Amino acid sequence: MSSRRSRQSSSGSSRISDDQIIELVSKLQQFLPEIQTRRSSKASASKVLQETCNYIRSLNREVNNLSDRLSQLLSTIDTDSPEAAIIRSLIM
Repeated sequence: MSSRRSRQSSSGSSRISDDQIIELVSKLQQFLPEIQTRRSSKASASKVLQETCNYIRSLNREVNNLSDRLSQLLSTIDTDSPEAAIIRSLIM
């Protein structure tokens, strides 16, 4: 076991075992479309973490794009229109 894993965190919480890390990486892998589409069911922990970062960046870009599109849509419609009311209700 590496010294990084054997040390306790500064908050005093107990350390995470290698088995727990493997389980968490496995769970994380299930959320990644890029890894799910591959034929092999095993990926290294570093690959899973790298793909996780890429996927989160991709989701962030998508959220930003959708937010921009929504702002543009709201700026082009009458704020008192039924369409605007529907959009507001969906956002809330």
